[in-house]
Amino acid sequence: MHTVWKGAISFGLVHVPVKMFSATEDKDISMRYVHKACGSPLSYVRKCPVCEEEVGWEEINKGYEYEKGKFVLFEKEELEQLSEQNSKNITILDFVDLTEIDPIYFQKTYYLSPDQAGANAYRLLLEAMRQSGKIGIAKIAIRSKSSMAAIRVIDECLAIETIFYPDEIRPISQVPNLPENAVVNDKELTMAQMLIEQLSSPFDPEKYSDDYRERLQGMISSKVAGEEVKIAPARQETNVVDLMAALQASIEAVKPPIATDPGTTPKPRKTTRKTAVKEATAKVSGEGPELEGPKPKRRTTKAKKTETGS
Repeated sequence: MHTVWKGAISFGLVHVPVKMFSATEDKDISMRYVHKACGSPLSYVRKCPVCEEEVGWEEINKGYEYEKGKFVLFEKEELEQLSEQNSKNITILDFVDLTEIDPIYFQKTYYLSPDQAGANAYRLLLEAMRQSGKIGIAKIAIRSKSSMAAIRVIDECLAIETIFYPDEIRPISQVPNLPENAVVNDKELTMAQMLIEQLSSPFDPEKYSDDYRERLQGMISSKVAGEEVKIAPARQETNVVDLMAALQASIEAVKPPIATDPGTTPKPRKTTRKTAVKEATAKVSGEGPELEGPKPKRRTTKAKKTETGS
């Protein structure tokens, strides 16, 4: 892995030399803009609208627009000097419980490994944090950007997650159309809680995959092989108006099958949760096959005569 950052963690008078590596990778399939007429990729040109000429990197400075059309300019060396003041040290300010941090604060995760002769201090910090159950809150500068960070233990490795500063989190009051003093129907609430219980399971990341990326990769492979690509028409979704019916159908779809005698009852087909919920939605929307369920018994002719006294 490529080293992203090199420095040290400090807490109290303890100094832990570390190297930083990115813990995640973006697997989005990259595409370029191509000239439709000839198939050539397009290039981006840095052009000055006043001088009407292309500008090379050596002629470019960074600037901050403090008023419309007015900028203060910064030399590269000025910004580098500003960031170097705290770029080589991760200072742990506090130790807190992980549950105290809302996930909205987290940005990106990096792995930390011991550098030089820092293995003993690294192991000491790792084990002390593991046994305490705490995580460290620190400050770090990566690529000239200052960030808060959370240092925690993942298996046998220290990891650091950059987190937003509080003033970078937008207040919820800016979100439009949030319900105020909404009254929730007790029966609907009970059924919603039942549905959540039915769908609850331990988190297993291996269950999930990027369906869009897999379909796109398949389409790319087909086009490279010269095959004709056909796209199935999108299914027309129907808005579900009856909330109670939607909840009931969803619960029925994810209920575990009732154990029966295998000698007398055929084995039901296997249905995943995702498929079952889709079928339930289709039933409530008036689309697709209805879910199987107990049907009312038909009265025989004999029963009808008994009721009428014949």
